[in-house]
Amino acid sequence: MRNGTGEPVLGRAFRLLDAFDADAAELTLEALCERTGLSRSTAFRLARQLTSVGALDRSQRGWRLGTRMFELGQLVSREERLRERSLAYIQDLFAATGETVQLAVADAGTVLYVEIISGHKRVATPSRRGGRMPLHCTALGKALLAFSADGGQAFLAGDPQLTARTPNTIVRTNVLEAELHTVRREQLAYDREEAAIGLQCVAAPIVDRDGTATAALSVSMTTHGRVSLAEVAPAVRAVARAVSRDRRNVR
Repeated sequence: MRNGTGEPVLGRAFRLLDAFDADAAELTLEALCERTGLSRSTAFRLARQLTSVGALDRSQRGWRLGTRMFELGQLVSREERLRERSLAYIQDLFAATGETVQLAVADAGTVLYVEIISGHKRVATPSRRGGRMPLHCTALGKALLAFSADGGQAFLAGDPQLTARTPNTIVRTNVLEAELHTVRREQLAYDREEAAIGLQCVAAPIVDRDGTATAALSVSMTTHGRVSLAEVAPAVRAVARAVSRDRRNVR
């Protein structure tokens, strides 16, 4: 079924669901209309239908994602298998560093966060489990690009929009290309306040037998934390290698 503009109803429903993010876990009808471009009547009708099947929950202010979405998310096999095989390793890394540990994959030109372990002293990162961030300004994204099948060349050749999230964000493709060469050489990628001011991160790729990254893991910390990136980096690389070996051995 399509609307008057030819857009399928399913497309409009996903547009409504995509309106929610880490900064907007609960949205009013007005906010849904603003974020989706849907009319008030269409947004209300879709929200009511999605609520009836558990995809949304009604709240005092408006709507939030329903528990049914969480249940369905747990059935995504690739990411869940990755999480299960990696969880013990990233828990060990968190115990060793005391800092936020993240596990992610590349998906649709973005970093998709599969797991985040932060303990009680959570670092205020712009990411969340199931959330997305750009490839170019995150340590995880750089690791995934550098160890992709073509070393990130297709991404760079596509004239990507390297949006500046902070004054430190790399916004020139030739600078990013040079950094990816360094990442491949050192098997480590860094984010030095490129995604958010006050936040730094070091990441390493989880690779297949051919050296292609299937995922990456990282440790994030504040710039004034008790440990430095240099102190944490060897552990990040060692754990990523251990996860890589483990995943290859079970295939």
